[in-house]
Amino acid sequence: MEITGIFSAIIVGLIIGALGRLIIPGKQHLPIWLTLVLGIVAAVVGGWIAAIFATAFLWVLLVQVLVAAGIVYLADGFYAKNAS
Repeated sequence: MEITGIFSAIIVGLIIGALGRLIIPGKQHLPIWLTLVLGIVAAVVGGWIAAIFATAFLWVLLVQVLVAAGIVYLADGFYAKNAS
């Protein structure tokens, strides 16, 4: 992977993390930096999962956002439980 691909993945991951956080209703206990890091992970995982079925841009984006929402939801539950 080239350096431009790495930067693109990071930027897309940041956006995916923010969108994933917006989907989850209520107050989240995660710091924003952790949400963005989880978004980068979700972008990679969601892109890999979506590529198994199809490579259409909107399909990949939808899967990435849903994976990000799921990861943020799970991480928020663990973070809130450990913070209290």
